[in-house]
Amino acid sequence: MDIQRGQIVRAPSPMESLEKQLSCPICLDMFTKPVVILPCQHNLCRGCASDLYDSKNPYHFSGGIFRCPTCRFEVVLDRHGVYGLQRNLLVENIIDIYKQQLEKGGNALEPPLKSKETKESVCEVHKDEKINIYCITCQTPTCSMCKVFGQHKDCEVSTLKGVYEAKKSELKNSIDLLGASNSCLQAMLMQMEEICKTVEENSQVQKQKLGEKLDLLYAILEDRKTQLLEQITQEQDEKVGLVRSLIQQYNEQLQTSIKLMDKASQTMDNSNTAEFLIAAKKLITEAKDASKNSHLQRPEPGFESMDHFTLFTEDVEAMLAKMDFGVRGDDDDKDEEEEEEEEEEEEE
Repeated sequence: MDIQRGQIVRAPSPMESLEKQLSCPICLDMFTKPVVILPCQHNLCRGCASDLYDSKNPYHFSGGIFRCPTCRFEVVLDRHGVYGLQRNLLVENIIDIYKQQLEKGGNALEPPLKSKETKESVCEVHKDEKINIYCITCQTPTCSMCKVFGQHKDCEVSTLKGVYEAKKSELKNSIDLLGASNSCLQAMLMQMEEICKTVEENSQVQKQKLGEKLDLLYAILEDRKTQLLEQITQEQDEKVGLVRSLIQQYNEQLQTSIKLMDKASQTMDNSNTAEFLIAAKKLITEAKDASKNSHLQRPEPGFESMDHFTLFTEDVEAMLAKMDFGVRGDDDDKDEEEEEEEEEEEEE
């Protein structure tokens, strides 16, 4: 029965039920031989199984994995692929018999009609009386004598045949309701399976998007790291270059002073008074000039410090630690609002 419309739907015949059981869940047609059986005991056309395997293994690697379209069981294939699956000869034989019956126009599933039993039931109290009425009050079949003289004399009764037909019709309606309920449950099960499949597909999409987002963040951090390292290296080269230049100047001044000291020491050993006086005058002047030039430029205090390159990441670390799905910053909202306003202005 259609629950929403209140209509009674004809129950499928045994042949229709069998045809449904012999239908492939992929192509929805009757199984095409050869039929393979999966480890979960569900069946597929080998051709459909091959198409399903190829869709999951486009590069035709040895072995492979795909899911049963009926129960989602994970089927692991060996190097033979779908040709390594066992054939279901029983299902193939049933298909052959079914097709033969269709060609003959018969129905092998309907049992032969049984001859009606002629023996009628008798009353347990009145052994010679047949049970021919139904006690509605006690809900039990009985005989006429029980109604006239027995325990059912004050009860409401009806004809056995009339109650039989009513109960048979009521039971048939109950069967129809159960059939409709089963169809509804089966439809719900199929819908639930589709929901599970959709959830898995959507989950895979979101995982891919999450990976792309985080990879982008990694790329931005790596790029920024490279830029900041270049700034530190640049200042390092400038400072080291300046100090190296000063070292060279101090070395040149030191060498000049050493040479002047050696020359003055040699002059001190000269015993010629006139020559000594002439040379001493010149050396004294050079020594004074060298002493004045010894005060060269030097680095300021704290010149070697690189603390100003300290990176404060506490706020960013806290923000990344709180990063979650569906959470967006105020700046992102403002940027989107500005973009929407610009688009509206362009349309006007």
